[in-house]
Amino acid sequence: MMNSRVDFHFIDKPGELLIPRSWRAHQNGHQGLPMFLQQSIAFLILLILSPLLLLIILAIRLESQGGAIYKQVRVGKHGEHFGFYKLRTMYTENDPKYIAPNASESNREGICLKFKKDPRITRLGYYLRRYSLDELPQLWNVVCGQMALVGPRPALTREVAQYALSDMARLKVLPGITGLWQVSGRADIAFDQQLELDKRYIAEQSPVNDLFILLLTVPAVLSAKGAY
Repeated sequence: MMNSRVDFHFIDKPGELLIPRSWRAHQNGHQGLPMFLQQSIAFLILLILSPLLLLIILAIRLESQGGAIYKQVRVGKHGEHFGFYKLRTMYTENDPKYIAPNASESNREGICLKFKKDPRITRLGYYLRRYSLDELPQLWNVVCGQMALVGPRPALTREVAQYALSDMARLKVLPGITGLWQVSGRADIAFDQQLELDKRYIAEQSPVNDLFILLLTVPAVLSAKGAY
């Protein structure tokens, strides 16, 4: 049944989910902005913003315990796992200031919980998340070819394990730093609606649409609407 939930099983190759071979044989190639162009843009932005990035890293280390950049396992194209980089915006669990949130107080229903007043977030982390500065290290993921500038956000393994069969279409393309649902309300968008917007993006992927989403990302970030 198309709406039933599916369980994923790992195969011998590390970091890869069992994806039907027919998916790989019949899926279209990348239809958005050429990847070499996206990788070049990402590298250039990293060079330009490197002084700012170093200052933020220093500020994070001074404010709270733990490293400034953390690596998290995410699910990418074809279900392959990769190291996803972000600036740390929360207290670590061994920090005296760390307070675990109450799951019942989540401001978003579904698999991925979100809290508008998350007690784990540091003072600096609040502003980093508000203006998406915590996402800057993902430009390196783009340079490495693990992500694109535009595409579905890379999912957590626990999210993918709960996908309906139709939702697996998200794994047919490279995940992105920004996408259709990021410019449509960010965290205010319900999880199921995020999936639908991602599938719509994949069906309509083109260089023009990618450029349009990139242009819309700037005011979406500056307005900070739906960012928490």
